[in-house]
Amino acid sequence: MQAILNSYLPVLIFGIISLIIAVAMLGAALFCAKQKPYAEKITPYECGFPAFENARHMFDVRYYLVGILFTIFDLEMVFLFPWALTLSKTGMFGFFSMVVFLLVLTIGFTYEWCKGALEWD
Repeated sequence: MQAILNSYLPVLIFGIISLIIAVAMLGAALFCAKQKPYAEKITPYECGFPAFENARHMFDVRYYLVGILFTIFDLEMVFLFPWALTLSKTGMFGFFSMVVFLLVLTIGFTYEWCKGALEWD
């Protein structure tokens, strides 16, 4: 039991330190920030657009394309970190499988770029 506690002690210390920093930053933001609300600042918003009275108003699809792009590259990072750590064990098969994965993502990114999804008016 003592060995398990010793192995998880750095994780516990890191968690406590990060909690202290988070509480300090939130406290500083709440107590030191100047609160000057105005009408435009406190209006509700959703999906990156101003609020509409009609719920059946059509939204611009570019907002969702940017969301999809974020998801794609977020997933890419989720897969790249473990791959980089285990690359020495997976060898050439692991390397070329990640090359294929990145190639598929690059094709998707190029398609969205050519369609103009990254252009914002």
